[in-house]
Amino acid sequence: MDEQPTGTPATGPRGPWHGGPWGRAAVRGVEARFGGGLGGGAEGTPGGLPWRSTLAVAVFVSVGTGFAGRGQLDRVALDGLGRVLLLLGAALLLLRHRHPVPVVFGVSAVTLAYLAAGYPYGPVFVTVALACFAAVVHGHRRAAWWALGLLWAGHVVAAHWLYGYLPPDGDGPAPWGQELPVAAFVVAILAASELARVRREQWARERAERAAAERRRADAERLRIARELHDVLAHSLSVINVQAGVGLALLDSDPGQARSALTTIKAASKEALGEVRQVLDTLRAPGDAPRAPAPGLDRLPELVEQAAAAGLAVRTQTEGRRRRLPPGTELAAFRIVQEALTNVVRHSGSRAALVVLAYRPGALDLRIDDEGPATGGDAGGSGNGLAGMRERAAALGGTIEAGTRPDGGFRVRAHLPVGPEESV
Repeated sequence: MDEQPTGTPATGPRGPWHGGPWGRAAVRGVEARFGGGLGGGAEGTPGGLPWRSTLAVAVFVSVGTGFAGRGQLDRVALDGLGRVLLLLGAALLLLRHRHPVPVVFGVSAVTLAYLAAGYPYGPVFVTVALACFAAVVHGHRRAAWWALGLLWAGHVVAAHWLYGYLPPDGDGPAPWGQELPVAAFVVAILAASELARVRREQWARERAERAAAERRRADAERLRIARELHDVLAHSLSVINVQAGVGLALLDSDPGQARSALTTIKAASKEALGEVRQVLDTLRAPGDAPRAPAPGLDRLPELVEQAAAAGLAVRTQTEGRRRRLPPGTELAAFRIVQEALTNVVRHSGSRAALVVLAYRPGALDLRIDDEGPATGGDAGGSGNGLAGMRERAAALGGTIEAGTRPDGGFRVRAHLPVGPEESV
């Protein structure tokens, strides 16, 4: 390796940057050109071999080194052995995802053999960079550092002490100044690999967070649907149960009253089927608008009529000026009153209840009272009524209080925050 002047136009400076734009373009463009094969599976098929990116690397390295070697007159001309070494280093990249540690050491060893044989510098370092990328992003950082460190140390030994025993004939020691760009090249590969690893971990965390958010949304939607079905069915079935008992008791003695009970059962079951169908429609077509508006406090008279049919006299009072509320608040208020009246029908010995709607500035307060006492019998039901009311109130930032009154009755209080709306 006869030393050439650093400014000779025919050859340029010696070292791994020798070969002009090929080496620099390889370092700058390696991730952009072949980044698709750096991630965990291969192109197109999870767990397969990255054939396309490896073939592209092999062609790029072989052709680019041929061009780069034309300006390196102090190096051995690229022959069959040199091309075999280039292709061997690229071929090892096929296994960079399955066996990243052996691949990064194997590619470094093949590259060191190529350089020790005196062949031209150039895009041969692309294979080293890709192998290092694969090792780092798969969690084998130390293996990548050791492989690059050994490659650099081998290059130093060959260029400064073993040059007399290696091709080309009559070569001299390489200038120590060239080791600075070599070290910079090694640091650049490691830095780019670490950046790829960090970005890969960030993407994995973001995907996990998105998946967790999707699961939370799905759980919330399932809870909403279950709550709606519980409220609809619990109320309607309670009315049906009471009226069926009345009908059976009066079937022989008072057929007219029994007919009235059956009519109530038919109306309650029809309404329940309609509301269940509305809830289930949201499952069949999640993106479509509902076919019917969600129930609100404008349907409170219907609840009163249904309670009257079940033998419960309900009085309603309104405090403050009534105004339009957001649909979610209207639905929650309606369901809370509905569930509270259902509990009165099921569990209270009283046949009278009071519903108070208090429109406050920025809030709606509900109060449902019954005179009691509790019957103490098993009236059926899931036992989730109060929990469902609390969940509805909490979803709006409100609260629910329920408990026995000093006189033996039962009271439910709900506080639902709302924004200012138009009066009606």
